[in-house]
Amino acid sequence: MLAWLSRRSLRFLHVVGGFAGWLAYGVSPGYRRRLQANAALAQVPEGAWRASVAEAGKLTFELPRLWLRPAAHAINDPVQWLGAEHVDAALARGRGLVLLTPHMGSFEVAAQAYAERFGAVQPITVLYRPARQAWLRDLEETARARPALATAPANLAGVRSLLRALKRGQTVGLLPDQVPPAGMGVWVPFFGQSAYTMTLAARLVQQTGAVPLLIWAERLARGTGYVVRLSPLSEPLPAPGGDDTAWQHAAAAAMNRNMEQMILLKPSQYLWGYNRYKQPRQGVA
Repeated sequence: MLAWLSRRSLRFLHVVGGFAGWLAYGVSPGYRRRLQANAALAQVPEGAWRASVAEAGKLTFELPRLWLRPAAHAINDPVQWLGAEHVDAALARGRGLVLLTPHMGSFEVAAQAYAERFGAVQPITVLYRPARQAWLRDLEETARARPALATAPANLAGVRSLLRALKRGQTVGLLPDQVPPAGMGVWVPFFGQSAYTMTLAARLVQQTGAVPLLIWAERLARGTGYVVRLSPLSEPLPAPGGDDTAWQHAAAAAMNRNMEQMILLKPSQYLWGYNRYKQPRQGVA
């Protein structure tokens, strides 16, 4: 079925995915309550969060087309760029890059598009959380690894991979609104409610001197492709001070405010059903 879906047009996948998104919304009361509650915290208009229901389904159904094409083949659909000059400027200075995107738009496209355009100069390593199902975990590991695009699991070994990449002057990508394991984050506000927030993104910038940039891939209507949007942080991260605990809280809060401003640019493409305010899973700090 996944192989069959991978050969369908993007427009077809988005139509089917939109229906699937609403089906999931209709049959899952918990998902429905969480989506509405998260959107209400951010004061998102009803039209925007209702549009996000279909967008979540489109995200799922476009994955086979992105994952299962031959590794050497470019993305099959048009990709436009806005703000690519920010990457060019960082590459010209020979500095590492930390690309930051929330659960918004097509984050799979963002990583693959970067690898296709800039990977020959500066490859990218992307942090991801392995799926619980063994078959899906195996598919993720093979499908996401592409020329100039490596993956790193969200554990200690993965963090070391990100540090090594940045120290070589390469690029890393991660989702700062992803709930980290216990001991790897702090509780700070996200849309007015306390959320366990990773400190890794800010720490990578602090320890390596890399350039942080915001990136997200907007999914265009009627399956016509994507627009990858890049910009500097809207609010700079605080400089480290004497109290590391206080700095971690300040840096994580600033990161959340950057994510909030980015999400509100196009709230219809954020995954409001993501369980952002859950308790972190137990892990090794």
